[in-house]
Amino acid sequence: MGDSNCNGTHSNKKALLSDPQLFEAQFDELVTELSERDFADPALADALARLREVLVYNSPGGKRNRGLSVIGTLRELLPPAQLTQDTVQRALLIGWCIELLQAFFLVADDIMDGSVTRRGQPCWYKKDGIGLDAINDSFLLEGSIYRLLRRHCRDQPYYVRLLELFTEVTFQTELGQALDLMTAPPGQVDLNRFTIERYKAIVKYKTAFYSFYLPVAAAMYIAGIESEVEHNNAKNILLEMGEFFQIQDDYLDCYGDPAVTGKIGTDIQDNKCSWLVVTALETMTPEQRAELEGCYGRHDDACVEKVKALYNTLQMPTLYHKYEEESYKRLQKLIACHAQNLPHSVFLNFAEKIYKRIK
Repeated sequence: MGDSNCNGTHSNKKALLSDPQLFEAQFDELVTELSERDFADPALADALARLREVLVYNSPGGKRNRGLSVIGTLRELLPPAQLTQDTVQRALLIGWCIELLQAFFLVADDIMDGSVTRRGQPCWYKKDGIGLDAINDSFLLEGSIYRLLRRHCRDQPYYVRLLELFTEVTFQTELGQALDLMTAPPGQVDLNRFTIERYKAIVKYKTAFYSFYLPVAAAMYIAGIESEVEHNNAKNILLEMGEFFQIQDDYLDCYGDPAVTGKIGTDIQDNKCSWLVVTALETMTPEQRAELEGCYGRHDDACVEKVKALYNTLQMPTLYHKYEEESYKRLQKLIACHAQNLPHSVFLNFAEKIYKRIK
């Protein structure tokens, strides 16, 4: 994606910044717009100060892959001459809307999961004086998305498409979360619910749509690509990538280094329907299953260590690396098969970021 300083005649300093720098620079502007400019009513001052605090704490700090994928994809879809400064700014803003959607999901998700840390700092609801008020804060993050889209994209031909895309993907993600919560209710360990079919459904709806399809579909609409066939082709490739991304996340929850990942894995204690447990269940003996049933979903260090020892006995790291290789090959085939009219680089850039990552 490189620097955008090829149009060197630009006196504007923005032309010398890379996409990640432009993206970061836009955040303060966006916060100011949402928390200061929109409402003249002084009675809302406290609520808008709260909104600013929620935005500043929960939106930055992630890897930004989702948000930056909008401009990254758009650069592959449009020739440089069509990438006006306005178009670039709008793509960055839509990228931030995806980051806000992510923040909305995570604030709520952390409450439901009883998580402790997120991105190397305490979860928002865990901060002093926040608690369950964080539920309304998550709504503020979601509402911010549509204020920004209306202000910046209302006069664009793709505005309605974008709104439909965001609302549809939000609903799909919420259905995925419902499946996840129903599969592993707190305090009820039932390994019979943990099947590979259920796991894949949860991943597809809870993660793959908003993390992978959403940014690329948004860029396609900005570029004027509305064909349902093209969107379905992109979806086929991106959902495969999203499935692998979540499997990788599950693997890193158990085998990643918290100093690198920024979070302490709790999938075993939290009774999560993770790829590791689903895959282990397919190969273990009845005795091993009995041991797993006695230890899974318990907040007890000794139990967690027993589950990890069981995973090691079943050679989960080896199975994971084998799966990673197979998934990458599948992806190459999908790209060859489905991306006839879309630049392969759109998908390969994504693949490079996620395969072999360690956090």
